[in-house]
Amino acid sequence: MSSTHKTGMGWLALLTSCFLFLLQNLAYASDTGSAPSLQDYARHAQFINIKISPQGDYLAASTRGDDGNVRLVVLNMETREVMSSIAGHREDSIGSFDWANNERLVISLVREVGAFEAPIMTGEIFAINADGSRRQALTGPNSPDQNYVMAEVFDWLPDDPNGIMIYEFSLRRAEPFLQVSRVLLNSGRKIPAGRIPLRYSREGGVQIISDDQGVPRVVVGVDPDDNSKRLTMVRASEDDEWERLRSQDDLDFGFVPLAFSNDPNKVVGLSRTQTNTTAISLMDLQTGEEEILASHPDTDLMPLMGLKDGKPHDVIGAAYELDALETVFFSGSGDEAFVQTAMGLQNAFPNQTLLVTSATSDNQTLVIRVGSANQNDTFYLYNREENHLAHLSAAAPWLSDALIPQTRSIVYEARDGLEIHALLTVPPGIDEENLPLIMLPHGGPHGVRDSLTTFDRDAKVFASNGYAVLQPNFRGSGGFGDSFEQAGYRNWGTSMIDDMTDGVQHLVDEGIVDQQRVCAYGGSYGGYAALQSAIREPDLYKCTVGFVGVFDLDLMLEEGDIPERESGLRYLAQVLPPEGEERDAQSPIRNLDKLKAPVFLIHGAEDFRVPQIQADNLKAALEARDHPVEWMVKRTEGHGFLNPDNNVERWERMLEFFDRYIGEDAD
Repeated sequence: MSSTHKTGMGWLALLTSCFLFLLQNLAYASDTGSAPSLQDYARHAQFINIKISPQGDYLAASTRGDDGNVRLVVLNMETREVMSSIAGHREDSIGSFDWANNERLVISLVREVGAFEAPIMTGEIFAINADGSRRQALTGPNSPDQNYVMAEVFDWLPDDPNGIMIYEFSLRRAEPFLQVSRVLLNSGRKIPAGRIPLRYSREGGVQIISDDQGVPRVVVGVDPDDNSKRLTMVRASEDDEWERLRSQDDLDFGFVPLAFSNDPNKVVGLSRTQTNTTAISLMDLQTGEEEILASHPDTDLMPLMGLKDGKPHDVIGAAYELDALETVFFSGSGDEAFVQTAMGLQNAFPNQTLLVTSATSDNQTLVIRVGSANQNDTFYLYNREENHLAHLSAAAPWLSDALIPQTRSIVYEARDGLEIHALLTVPPGIDEENLPLIMLPHGGPHGVRDSLTTFDRDAKVFASNGYAVLQPNFRGSGGFGDSFEQAGYRNWGTSMIDDMTDGVQHLVDEGIVDQQRVCAYGGSYGGYAALQSAIREPDLYKCTVGFVGVFDLDLMLEEGDIPERESGLRYLAQVLPPEGEERDAQSPIRNLDKLKAPVFLIHGAEDFRVPQIQADNLKAALEARDHPVEWMVKRTEGHGFLNPDNNVERWERMLEFFDRYIGEDAD
């Protein structure tokens, strides 16, 4: 690990200047109203997260350097001086970070892989002062115990400025139990605090919920007696034995605890035990009984958290999305003043998501992050006492004043009457009439949805270049409850695909889209859906692009990281069509005789979720038929592309491909 104190490299001087300007509320952006370039869209966010110290003396911001790795920059709020620049070592990036006290930060390291994959935690956690001094490894080979472990902070102990609570497990043991410790930040010494009676396994991790004293009281993980079950265990205090509270199938949503309520014997969580959609529920730890606090009949709820001592505490409301982004706040919260603050901030940013990234220990100064499908994330500093909101920075400042295509929600009816919600992005400044269309299904496919909360750069790139983009939340998508999601099970290549086609036809009927100029593109399951759509509707789609896509459903059971786990095999057995004739009918590679559209295949050679053999086999089968196929593989990419230059090249080639078949000069 390295740090830079107060001075540094040229890029740091530029970043410092930019950060100081931002704190003075000066904009840093491209020319107002100009269209972003592909390079602008491909650039990684400059600021990923910003957090304020407990006494409000410093801001820490995670930012990506010229080498692509994420580092942490710390700014003195009074002097506006950059105190330090903290980086990981070699290929490691800063992952999560937080203020343990007003002078000391705790940082976890990660390694980044494909764009559709979560960063891989290295297990190494460090503590470091705001000025970059007194680095102390808390876990990993450089820590006092020199153990190779996976570790994570689960409680920041606001009342203990020199301690945090972590769990860790050995990387040398198969399915180890989790050890809990209080770690002293100055020395790295660990004070054992017991063992969690659940194992960390390849079938799933362990969730720990601690009370106000940092004592683990609720744990959820794989049942040690049956790895097809998820077990919830509880205890009344640190001195009591753990007891089994409930067990449920691992593929069921059930109850997911979030935090203790104001009652020390009850936890708030997300639940589908009594509702079709995800509700916010209160569970009694003594009886296991639940009380539904809020639910919506048609869409899932997500919690809005309150604050205590500058940290998230209790649930004060819910956010949800159907045709727009909405929030609701609960009455009877422990801090009505903060509820009023949250309501006022949400009203100031309609149709955007709002997250408090951090707060001072008196809850008076907040850093908030605001964003949506039409606004790249922007950070603000809010002073509650003065009711003053100051602009800090956009995550990608060069996009702030640029001409960005707008995304909106639409609703249409599938052929069997099911209501489908979708996103539509259109080119700016032109009439919405007879536009060429890219049908862009999301990956997953289950548990995932396209949302107004997400700034989708693929959709923006294509719309910026003259194409309308449809992102349908076909049956099987997440966010709309169990029955909607389960309606897609075993129908990956049939009714789910029909929902996509029905969305295209809806836009044609509305006069927005030219039926003779439609292509399909998607990543992961979306890559499968793009090809399967062109197979089921050979006269509708003029071209199709599969990015890190699945094309052979049988091969999903043999290759990739999903079938390496028993839970992965259970998932595939639940969602894939039955083997044999039905699965063959839904596997694109076995139905190429129906395909007319030219194909463009894009893959990452280091993709462990959907290995390149899926694309290799399809390419060979297409070439054997003399079917038009184009090819792009990047050696160092995984399940999605991270390198900006590779994404620029991908978009350039895709746009040339689309232009050839559905552009203005297409035949």
